[in-house]
Amino acid sequence: MQVYITPRAERNFDSIVDDIKQKWGQKTAKEFIQKVDEIFKLLKNYPLMGQVENNDIRGFQLSRQTRILYRIRDNKIIVLSFFDVRQDPKKKLG
Repeated sequence: MQVYITPRAERNFDSIVDDIKQKWGQKTAKEFIQKVDEIFKLLKNYPLMGQVENNDIRGFQLSRQTRILYRIRDNKIIVLSFFDVRQDPKKKLG
């Protein structure tokens, strides 16, 4: 399976990384990026590891503040969003 990232998820990710850099520095941001890479490797092997959020959308906690949302289509894992759990839950996919 391949992991694809939607443009929206990419913007979410970039925003989170920028926020981490500003608040906790470059080293912490780099650690977050490495963690995301590791999660993508896990997802390729275990695409059903996330819990069902809504219909065919799955998610799991990436860090204390960040949740990842994705769906499986054909032989692809499509990352829909990196969601800051401190936000309004109605904004998850909005």
